[in-house]
Amino acid sequence: MVSWMISRAVVLVFGMLYPAYYSYKAVKTKNVKEYVRWMMYWIVFALYTVTETIADLTVSWFPLYYELKIAFVIWLLSPYTRGASLIYRKFLHPLLSSKEREIDEYIIQAKERGYETMVNFGRQGLNLAATAAVTAAVK
Repeated sequence: MVSWMISRAVVLVFGMLYPAYYSYKAVKTKNVKEYVRWMMYWIVFALYTVTETIADLTVSWFPLYYELKIAFVIWLLSPYTRGASLIYRKFLHPLLSSKEREIDEYIIQAKERGYETMVNFGRQGLNLAATAAVTAAVK
């Protein structure tokens, strides 16, 4: 049985460091085929990371859970199975293409709301600081 720590180490090394190095090599050599391969991998891996976070909280008790995580990351990376490419081409690309406009609109709205929220927090912080300064000056 594989522990959480071993699983995490394997996923970090094989799921992040190895692909990061080969992504660097693809950019350095300007190999478009490899560049596309690694971009597809990173998109799939981002989705895996979100899913993994939720799964770790809900189903980590499942027998062989950590072994399955390791096997899945290796399957994603393998040049023989081309798992990341398969998931991207069959599922993610069609989904993202069909929802692209909605996703873009949501991101724009989130940026606007985030900016407005930060401005409001900034104002409140300045008001609080000014009040504290006046109170301290009066005493």
